[in-house]
Amino acid sequence: MKEHYYFDNAATTLPKPEPVYQFIDKFYRSHGVNPGRSGHQLAVEAEAMIVQTRRMLGEFFGYAGDPARVTFSQNATDSMNAALAGILNPGDHLVITRMEHNCVLRPANHFERDHGIEVTRVAADSQGYVNPEDIQKSIRPNTRAVVINHASNVTGSLQDAAAIGKHVRDSDALFILDTCQTAGVVPILMDDWGVDILVYTGHKGLFGPMGIGGMIVGENVDIKAPRVGGTGVNSISPFQPDEYPYRLETGTHCLPGIAGLHAGQKWFAELGKKHGAPEDATHGQACGAALAHIHEVESAATEQLVSAFEKIDGVKIYGPSIGQPRVATLSINIREMPADQVGAMLDADHAVCVRPGLHCAPDVHELLGTVAQNGTVRFAAGYFTDEEDIKQAIDAVKDLAEA
Repeated sequence: MKEHYYFDNAATTLPKPEPVYQFIDKFYRSHGVNPGRSGHQLAVEAEAMIVQTRRMLGEFFGYAGDPARVTFSQNATDSMNAALAGILNPGDHLVITRMEHNCVLRPANHFERDHGIEVTRVAADSQGYVNPEDIQKSIRPNTRAVVINHASNVTGSLQDAAAIGKHVRDSDALFILDTCQTAGVVPILMDDWGVDILVYTGHKGLFGPMGIGGMIVGENVDIKAPRVGGTGVNSISPFQPDEYPYRLETGTHCLPGIAGLHAGQKWFAELGKKHGAPEDATHGQACGAALAHIHEVESAATEQLVSAFEKIDGVKIYGPSIGQPRVATLSINIREMPADQVGAMLDADHAVCVRPGLHCAPDVHELLGTVAQNGTVRFAAGYFTDEEDIKQAIDAVKDLAEA
């Protein structure tokens, strides 16, 4: 038996690929210097790793623009705040959805209350899907941006970003895509979908460590500097440099975090070459093959869970049914038991690690009618989830439902 059966990959992936752990340790030991701040060889090599990581991430997300616009931050919430603060002005209109995480909901609420921003919150259907035409109908002449959560961290419902992007492209608004639940899980085509700003986190599907995230800013977009300070370049200037990435990056980089993303990108490329990509494939092509394989593996695990849970009396499943566009995240409740009680019992009695609660997405639980049960019990299989994990989860849920 395992010590733990991990189904909390929507919160953070565990484990990471072994090469990620190894590279972070090795690189930080050998090149743990301040990149871009000194002219010595170690600093130059550390900076070169960061530049290469920007290029790889750009290809990974289907972005063909200047790699300097692939920027790093503390996490996705940090980047989302910076993106919204950098483009919104009093009198602007912002379109979001009821499927958003608090990394969008709370900034939108604060901009609405404190800065004179109008906010439209587009509803979703009972399975968590937003109609792209409802987005189109919500766009006004003064709409500055449309923000979409690519996949729900509660139900796993995967939005049609391409269709939404087409509607946004027909307007003067910017399209901002939150990829926290999809980066490293499904292929993302930033340029093809008309995404102007893509926000990502490093510690989930990208298999990096915690404390690293960022955003990619399309070349047609300018964002005001969210904060100012040291950059290591043009130190004589009394103001923040306008050029990217310095416009959005201040202070010392999270070198171990970027090293983790770097190693993760190389791991994706190698995986892709094992699953259909030719040896001479570009980084983007190899990663595309890897993502198709990962999505297939995670979808199979999710289908096993859903099929089994559907047969257990007293278990209610929320969100998409089998065959609909989704990621591996799914939510359930067991009879009338509070979600946090179920989560505690799964952990204590069966060593199954899940995430009970509202998942920082209160509007989704209003939609599902699960607030009174303290939310839902979220299962999120990952690429490294195996048959033993799945069997333990099914047996544990069955045991609780029968008890």
